[in-house]
Amino acid sequence: MNTAPECDPATLPETESGHIRPEWIDYNGHMNVAYYVLAFDQGTDYFLATLGLDADYLCEGGSTFALEMHVTYERELRLNDPYVVRTQLVDADTKRLHLFHRMFHAEEGWLAATNEVITMHIDMVTRRSAPFPATIQSIVDHSLVQHTAYPRPEGLGRVIGIRHKLPAASNPHFTA
Repeated sequence: MNTAPECDPATLPETESGHIRPEWIDYNGHMNVAYYVLAFDQGTDYFLATLGLDADYLCEGGSTFALEMHVTYERELRLNDPYVVRTQLVDADTKRLHLFHRMFHAEEGWLAATNEVITMHIDMVTRRSAPFPATIQSIVDHSLVQHTAYPRPEGLGRVIGIRHKLPAASNPHFTA
């Protein structure tokens, strides 16, 4: 693993930033889960545009669809808190991109949330998966090489579940 300062996750591309808006606050007094996903999705859109998958590309008949997403909430963001999203391309092939976003408090630097997402390249005429055009694939490949210099994100591939202290067979809440 490369631990050089330039490979610190805090130096990953900034793909979204702003302040937590009043309409994003829920009845618990913190940012509602839907708006974390909105901010991460805006980060995805920005990152995709850096690969050439932008509004012009959509007009040409190509796009991406999200296949799977996982969000973790590490620490509360509250009204007017500044945030920044940084994005890492962790894997790619001829049709898919595997992204890992980290949302930080923009001034204090602590991790607020993460978002892992896999997108699929789509031919919008057929609405089916399709390989990236060669020009896009070249940019994706170059970006992937750059991003492999960063450490694998902590929590990448995390599985959701309740961790029981008792073995499953002796847990009264476990049903097979």
